[in-house]
Amino acid sequence: MTIRDTFESVLAQTYPEIEYIVVDGNSTDSTISIIKEYKPKFNGRMRWVSEPDKGLYDAMNKGIKMATGDIVGIINSDDFYHRKDAI
Repeated sequence: MTIRDTFESVLAQTYPEIEYIVVDGNSTDSTISIIKEYKPKFNGRMRWVSEPDKGLYDAMNKGIKMATGDIVGIINSDDFYHRKDAI
């Protein structure tokens, strides 16, 4: 699985009010270019940040602080939703 599979599974969700936040730990691979490629597909519902962090939980906390919704779900870059109605 790749980050593209993760993005595609989120985009395929039938629930329309998803605010998608991507927190990247300052990747040096192609992650940033993939994020930029997919951002327009989210029609303004994706926000992202790429900067050094202090590990997974620090990154999760950054994303939670960026969130504006009432419910937060976390999906990692190598995970995906099997169903279109998972959210």
